[in-house]
Amino acid sequence: MDIKIFEEIIKTFFDKMGCPVGTETSFKENVLCVNLKSEEARLLIGQNGQTLADLQHLLSKIIKKTAEEEIFLELDIEDYKKRKTDYLKELARSFADEVASSGREKMLPSFSAFDRRIIHLELANRADVRTESIGENPERRVVIRPL
Repeated sequence: MDIKIFEEIIKTFFDKMGCPVGTETSFKENVLCVNLKSEEARLLIGQNGQTLADLQHLLSKIIKKTAEEEIFLELDIEDYKKRKTDYLKELARSFADEVASSGREKMLPSFSAFDRRIIHLELANRADVRTESIGENPERRVVIRPL
């Protein structure tokens, strides 16, 4: 698959928005991974990554119409998602260590479903704590409990 076609679609999309971007693109299995470089990164990411999520959804629809086979888009801007994932994993480990040593459960702030999943997966193999999501969206939270 020629990823240059998809890079051009993405660059044209942002040029028309008046926000030119650079792209770092890779393709593995059926996932097109695109990391954008832009002087408007904060604007494109939005509060809690909401604008980035919306852009990914919209561009995914455009790319799927162009692609000859099923393709998924993983859009990032200035490695925002990677840094956030690393932060959430470290936060989860830190809270889990605290719960394991104190023997008292800890409730994390409310997070999106995607962010909660990162926390659950990070702690899934720990033998000293367990995780559970409680509450209703948008206030759904992860609780880390000792075993």
